[in-house]
Amino acid sequence: MLEKKKSIHLTEENAREWLHKRGVEVEDIAKLVYYLQEKYHPSLAMEDCLENVERVLSKREVQNAILTGIQLDILAEEGKLGEPLQSIIATDESLYGVDEILAFSIVNIYGSIGFTNYGYIDKQKPGILEKLNDKSSGKCHTFLDDIVGAIAAAASSRLAHRAANID
Repeated sequence: MLEKKKSIHLTEENAREWLHKRGVEVEDIAKLVYYLQEKYHPSLAMEDCLENVERVLSKREVQNAILTGIQLDILAEEGKLGEPLQSIIATDESLYGVDEILAFSIVNIYGSIGFTNYGYIDKQKPGILEKLNDKSSGKCHTFLDDIVGAIAAAASSRLAHRAANID
């Protein structure tokens, strides 16, 4: 049992470390949550956004999505995927869609409102999403931009559900 708990803790640590190494901080995601929710919650504080992002990041399925998506992005950067997958992921081919499917596994955690939040933020690409989507950086973030948007959408949904229960 102790070994299983250690493994779960390491998975979360690894996911957070990999986000950091790819240039994404928890605060960046919290800013996206604020962007999504500020007009609905006039007294919204960044601490509330951070707390909800932290709760989403504590979910094992989110950690697994982070690790999987980042690993695929890194393999594409290194040219280690077979064709045609290498070209599809390296160029973030618009009809690929598997990156969004991985993101949906995160979005779905807090209900259908997450899909709306995700679709909106994925289209707008504010903050860190604009940076991750910049193809001139030399980095591949085909999966990561969608994962980060999905974490923000899920945290935003969690916040909205909590606020609805408070009012």
